[in-house]
Amino acid sequence: MNKIIRLLIVVDAVCWFATATRAETEATAIECLKSATFLAPIDSSAHRKYAPDREVEVLHLALDVTPDFKQRTIEGKATLRFKPIARPVEELKLDAVDLEVHSVTATEKIQTYQVTEEKVIVTFAEPIPPDKEAAVTIAYHAEPKQGLYFRTPEMGYKEGDTHLFTQGEEIEARHWYPCFDSPNEKFTSEITCRVSEGMTVLSNGGLVSEEKDPVTGLMAVHWSQDKPHANYLITLVAGFFKKIEDKHNNIPLAFYTPPSEIKEAASSFRDTKDIMAFFEQEIGVPYPWPKYDQVCVNDFVAGGMENTSCTTLTDNTLFTEATENIRDSEGLVSHEMAHQWFGDLVTCKDWSDIWLNEGFATYYESLYHGHKNGRDAMLYELYQRARQITDMTNDTNAIVRRTYDSPGEMFGYLAYPKGGWVLHMLRSQLGEELYRRCIRTYLERHRYGNVVTEDLRAVIEELSGRSHDQFFDQWVYHAHHPELEVNYNWEEKTRLAKISIRQAQKLGDNVSLFNFPLTVRFKGKFGRADRPIQVKEKEEDFYFPLESAPEIVRLDPDYALLARITFNLPNAMLHAQLSDANDAVGRLLAVEQLSAKKDKETAARLKERLNQDPFYGVRVEASRALRSIHTDEALEALLASTRQSDARVRRQVVDDVGGFYRDTAYAAARQTLEAEKNPDILNEAIRAIGGYAKPEVHEALLRFLNSESYRNELADAAIGAMRLQDDPAYLAPLLDALSKREAGFTSRGFGQGLRTLAYLARNEEKKDNVREFLMDYLNHQKRSIALAAINALGALGDPKAVAVLEKFATASKESPERTAAERAVADLRAGRKPVDDFKNLRDEVLDLQKQNRELRKELEDLKKKVEAAEAKPTESKSRKKPPGKK
Repeated sequence: MNKIIRLLIVVDAVCWFATATRAETEATAIECLKSATFLAPIDSSAHRKYAPDREVEVLHLALDVTPDFKQRTIEGKATLRFKPIARPVEELKLDAVDLEVHSVTATEKIQTYQVTEEKVIVTFAEPIPPDKEAAVTIAYHAEPKQGLYFRTPEMGYKEGDTHLFTQGEEIEARHWYPCFDSPNEKFTSEITCRVSEGMTVLSNGGLVSEEKDPVTGLMAVHWSQDKPHANYLITLVAGFFKKIEDKHNNIPLAFYTPPSEIKEAASSFRDTKDIMAFFEQEIGVPYPWPKYDQVCVNDFVAGGMENTSCTTLTDNTLFTEATENIRDSEGLVSHEMAHQWFGDLVTCKDWSDIWLNEGFATYYESLYHGHKNGRDAMLYELYQRARQITDMTNDTNAIVRRTYDSPGEMFGYLAYPKGGWVLHMLRSQLGEELYRRCIRTYLERHRYGNVVTEDLRAVIEELSGRSHDQFFDQWVYHAHHPELEVNYNWEEKTRLAKISIRQAQKLGDNVSLFNFPLTVRFKGKFGRADRPIQVKEKEEDFYFPLESAPEIVRLDPDYALLARITFNLPNAMLHAQLSDANDAVGRLLAVEQLSAKKDKETAARLKERLNQDPFYGVRVEASRALRSIHTDEALEALLASTRQSDARVRRQVVDDVGGFYRDTAYAAARQTLEAEKNPDILNEAIRAIGGYAKPEVHEALLRFLNSESYRNELADAAIGAMRLQDDPAYLAPLLDALSKREAGFTSRGFGQGLRTLAYLARNEEKKDNVREFLMDYLNHQKRSIALAAINALGALGDPKAVAVLEKFATASKESPERTAAERAVADLRAGRKPVDDFKNLRDEVLDLQKQNRELRKELEDLKKKVEAAEAKPTESKSRKKPPGKK
């Protein structure tokens, strides 16, 4: 699942990456701290984490719920059918947080039951023997703070878009029904939801019935999931939706959005059918569920969630065609669909092995990207992910580990891109056909069950006949990646090419030397020569006899190794590599190395790649490299390259030109604002002019602030530029726009507006208007906006806000409002403006420099006066008498 979860709520943001460029998607997918859950005793950080014991086998869960959209509550009844596994069970413990239990009944006699803040504990009169089936039914009321989320007009959402959705991951299901909340328990399930006529209800599995209750007038919609799945995959979505439909073979496909967004749905849905067909062919296992629904909801707590047969998506994945090829939902849709096999059909036993869910989904997302857009596109995606991984130079955590404080820690870049890269290396070493056979066997053998990493290794060893102990030990159970320092030398006398390789990673308890195969490719007048080697020592020299000196030397030409490689090559070889039309990754690596050089020839060659390379990724990286070089020649090259037919490259060039502070760069940004139609590119130009204190900038930003655009994207960009301007003259128009156009902003955009308002007012003497405006949003029903208001008050620097903020600082310890309020109060009490620390420091330095210059001038003046005073007696003695006088 691609997600930005609770962490982003705490810092007052909403998952935005789903419609971003693929580069932005990857950057944030790494930060998507996927929600996960353990039973309470396992959540403690006092010991290593393991899957909880299974005293009973859960057979089936039946839920019957009636939501109250006005009160944002539910009435529910949960029936759990189970049987003890090995020993008689006298007590049944269910996870349940803040549920008001009305009654508990069972097929066995109950002695008593107890409801705590986190559990419902049912004690039976007699122990239930192993293998005897029993059932418990709990009637309850819930006002969920997590797990089930309402989106209603009273909360600030659009009329006609009322809905609710659930989110199982990060021990959230227990907030809206009693359950066994751990991934190592799988069972069948069903949900009956009672809603007003005209509302849509979606859930796992197949639709059983829709019947109107003659007494209440509500529609009872019944869904049944008849194959076992994990508790965190249970979903319920209900409310007003529109849909579009399709079919893959006999599998119904549907895509739902709130009614106000349906016109944008087709663009996000368009790849679904092709993705399913590709995965069935690539994986070799048919799609395992009866249907596949995707539903977009407002302010989803993640990017997407792979609920069995019914994926929930953020509405931020929707986009207009005006963005051309910059935005798409391909990555999000393919990632979540891959989970239907990897995560849903076969599920990690506990969160230590979450890479078996996320690494697979991430890699198969890349495989589809290559299927649709070509191998170079797939390798470019792997290249971007590799950079994100290898930038973590000090990380000593393994992919699989049991020492973590909370399950969310396991859902970072190790599980997602590094997990995907592990699979890419396996596929490269095994070969595509053997790899496919291994994965198909792995899925078929563990269908509807749980897995650990050893299950995958065992299948690979069985079918390949090769030991993979070392591979998994160094890549999965130990940390880091190879950091290779490589040097090349040609010995003309012996006609030997010498490659020296040093593993430079810092070794430690969890970081070792790596042992891996590597191909060295030589290209020259002799053609092409590939030479395999095995790298295993700290430092090694390798010699290769060749007919003549090579023109190009490439390490890992098939891009099958995750490593940070520093390869010192002469410019001539880099230039040859930069022009190699058959090696997109080689060109990317050449661009990366040339970005550190500032000579005119390098700028000219990068300009050529930016305008002529056949692959857009090389053009994007060439633009970035020119920005990094940051010379006048580099800027001229960028300015001469703004006419790009590919919108992804065009946006990058506009962004990189905006990284220069020059009159010509400003003029280019203004020209973009006049001529460009693509809103994503306009956003970059708006941000670019924010760095210039010119009268016409003020006028332009106000124009965009009050303009109409999809999701107010241009207004959001203008607000960001106003923050860069740091001019209190924007206070009044910004306050007016936020007051009058709140409904037009996304939650994230409005929150940004509140924070910018406080930032611009922080140095003003009179802050009452801004403070009072911000205080009006402290209790907003959208949590992200309420948090933004709290954070903004802390940034405003007005001590009058302390008394109000202290009331929020007394909330529960787990509350993000409390965390935000405590920080805001601390900042206010300390009398500092945290958002302005750097500016204050800069001002202090400038003031000291000014004082220093003044002191120097005074010292120079004093020195001259002293010298003049000392010179006077000498001059009077030697002065000649005026003529005509005795």
